[in-house]
Amino acid sequence: MFLRKKCRYGSRKLQFLLLLLMLGFLLLMVTMLNPPPSNQRKEGAFQPVEFNPREGYQMDFVETQEMLETQEESQQYYPLDGLSPFISLREDELIVAVASPTGKRNHSKARKGYRVVKQQSRRPEARAEGDPQFLTFARQVGEGAAAGERGLETHGFNEALSERISLRRELPEVRHPLCLQQKYDSSLPTASVIICFHDEAWSTLLRTVHSIMDTAPKESLKDIILVDDLSQQGPLKSALSEYISKLDGVKLIRSNKRLGVIRGRMLGAARATGDVLVFMDSHCECQQGWLEPLLARLSSNRNSVVSPVIDVIDWKTFQYYHSVGLHRGVFDWKLNFHWEPVPEHEEKVRQSPISPIRSPVVAGAVVAMDRHYFQNTGAYDSDMTTWGAENLELSIRTWLCGGSVEIIPCSRVGHLYRNHFPPAFSYEEAIVRNKIRIAETWLGSFKENFYKHDTVAFLISKAEKPDCSERLQLQKRLGCRSFQWFISNVYPELSQPEDTPRFSGKLYNTGVGFCANYRPGSTVAEGSIELSHCSDSLTQ
Repeated sequence: MFLRKKCRYGSRKLQFLLLLLMLGFLLLMVTMLNPPPSNQRKEGAFQPVEFNPREGYQMDFVETQEMLETQEESQQYYPLDGLSPFISLREDELIVAVASPTGKRNHSKARKGYRVVKQQSRRPEARAEGDPQFLTFARQVGEGAAAGERGLETHGFNEALSERISLRRELPEVRHPLCLQQKYDSSLPTASVIICFHDEAWSTLLRTVHSIMDTAPKESLKDIILVDDLSQQGPLKSALSEYISKLDGVKLIRSNKRLGVIRGRMLGAARATGDVLVFMDSHCECQQGWLEPLLARLSSNRNSVVSPVIDVIDWKTFQYYHSVGLHRGVFDWKLNFHWEPVPEHEEKVRQSPISPIRSPVVAGAVVAMDRHYFQNTGAYDSDMTTWGAENLELSIRTWLCGGSVEIIPCSRVGHLYRNHFPPAFSYEEAIVRNKIRIAETWLGSFKENFYKHDTVAFLISKAEKPDCSERLQLQKRLGCRSFQWFISNVYPELSQPEDTPRFSGKLYNTGVGFCANYRPGSTVAEGSIELSHCSDSLTQ
């Protein structure tokens, strides 16, 4: 009897132990399959990167993002320290800091408008130049002929070849020998380089950044400010944030809405702290000694807008072609930009082959000016949209309002010219509207020459008259000259329009007795031609 009870007790004890073991095993399996998140990462450690073709790069961050807010009615806002407000910007377009009760900037709230990606407090040791891992991201983006075709379609240049070229390649020396003999004062002003980009290729964007860092004196380069204009490409998201956070003196601002190059540059300018602003496209490469001549010229003449000589980087081969002869920027009555050789009368007033070149206008690829001069003379026209013709507006305004526009021969920067403008960068109607604003603001009575040469612009201006009152007030406040002065003193070659005989009047249909009438649509492409009763309407 005693043995039976002992056996029963023993079997129950064994069953209980087996149950405990099974529960323990199940807990162990659950823990292994779903490990808890670890908060004890080594500070500053570089986290492994995983690339998903659908989602782009997915990375972990260690204190990489700082958020700033745009205006809300319930808070007080002040301009950033050291910057006077942009005259040409409306309040809701200013970069401002939130005044917190403690007097410090408040970065803790949810983002709105844009954000700034800041550098990590601790970084791993810098990689040596030429390290194969330095190009890891670029080489993972795409390979082979298919990638090359996609790159050409997406960017208008040979992206596959660009990915195989070092981000820090050396360019051939193409400066005039006298440039190499120039000595510059150690007290040159500092510069902030502002690069606005939208879905730029990884390799060309970072080659631009490294080119600036490798060729500009550290004591003169205050910072490089990258403005991400709502890029959608995967590598330009978390992977770019991580990459930039490891570069000294490089800041990344991300816009949460599409701004366009013009407003994107103004966004970067409001965050800049250098004495000089240098606006640069996101697919450039700088020659050694490119920055010092620009700064030296601006230190002696703060009322100038200056540009380097713009060399050509071939879209297909990425070969660097330098301009042997000197050219200046000009425009025609359609307000299209062109290059032309420096005329003889301008050459005669230059003291040496490396003297500054007076230029009616400069290209928009690379342009520099004193930061406060840029602000006080109206910055860019914030009512211009996307991109296009902003360089003409800046140049014409500078000449008319007491400044000068020059090209500095000892400063050279290569610019990658696209084979074609991809759909994402094609804004023909926006460019026409920007030109209309220039005509209505700065050309005076000469605007009729512009409308005679651009029928689409004429039709748009009659259907939708742009509001240029703010820029006209700026013109009065600055005491700007008339466009006749510009023609007489800066660009006399523009005075005689290259008119060809043309006809004007109504198009009359004798069969039905009606006239052709243009009916504007929401866009130029949606406009239509229809027959209607003849009248004195400007659309007939």
